[in-house]
Amino acid sequence: MVYLYSDLDKNNPLLVIKGLVQYFPRRGIKRREDKIMFAVDNVNLSVFKSETLGLVGESGSGKTTLGRTILRLLEPKSGAIYFRGQDIVHLNSKQMRMLRVKMQMVFQNPHSSLNPRMTAGQTIGRPLKVFGRAKKSEISDRVKNALQMVGLIPDDCSKYPHEFSGGQRQRIGIARAIVLNPEFLILDEPTSALDVSVQAQILNLLSRLKEQFELTYLFISHDLGVVRHICDRIAVMYKGQLLEIAKTEELLENASHPYTKVLIASVPRITQKPRQKRIPRCAPRTIQLDGAEMDSKCKFYSRCEFRKEECKQKELHLVEIENGHKVRCHLYD
Repeated sequence: MVYLYSDLDKNNPLLVIKGLVQYFPRRGIKRREDKIMFAVDNVNLSVFKSETLGLVGESGSGKTTLGRTILRLLEPKSGAIYFRGQDIVHLNSKQMRMLRVKMQMVFQNPHSSLNPRMTAGQTIGRPLKVFGRAKKSEISDRVKNALQMVGLIPDDCSKYPHEFSGGQRQRIGIARAIVLNPEFLILDEPTSALDVSVQAQILNLLSRLKEQFELTYLFISHDLGVVRHICDRIAVMYKGQLLEIAKTEELLENASHPYTKVLIASVPRITQKPRQKRIPRCAPRTIQLDGAEMDSKCKFYSRCEFRKEECKQKELHLVEIENGHKVRCHLYD
């Protein structure tokens, strides 16, 4: 079923991901290619219209790769991606080009994501030219309007990226994303490279734009404090798989998966509570390129204090333990 634009409301998913897989050859010193690294491993996820879904996890868990694969900046190896009910995995380049008007991305590093040889006005106006969304005479006004929406002034059109602060550069990146009037934005850690005071300004800007234009966000972050402030739901990712999904307050107050509990406990607190026992950092899962089946054991097995022998063999699925609260763990089978 393909949803019509008028049919979508907050109870219908704008984006649905089914069995999405993304992997890369693992190359070491000898540059051997007999192994692959699973960055996204059989992910199933729904994002509803006008919501902000937070995607959290430690570095290397596959969050950014998932975001890039959703937009087909990286081609998925298998699985399906439905946007408004349409499977976009099999769209050709021309069809995907038309769809990108509705799906945009704000990148993590505002310095490297902007072309140093282009002014702010050229950067923001470039999507309008590429996608043919405005006449040549209208581009200047559209660019100035976009700058004002993100808190900059029209005179900034003629400035180059090095003339702006980090927060202002990120505002330009946001203006470039919203100038096409998209519906869905992937925000890849948009505040991680900014000072704390500037982070608050950018978060307030994103919240205001969401209300003003009824945007839908996939907010990628490792900062649970930021996620709590802006997100409606949170999905926890580890070694390419989703381990837990719930509403923001439900997950932060009643986390169920052992990894989620450790992740929340790692947030610095000004208290006298004893420190949590540290656990080793994860390593990407690899598999021989000889057609061997995926390892279905718990990915958190080697780091979990509740592990049992059955965790090595039993297949894991996301199980709904409460309304909208899903966990991938043997403790809740």
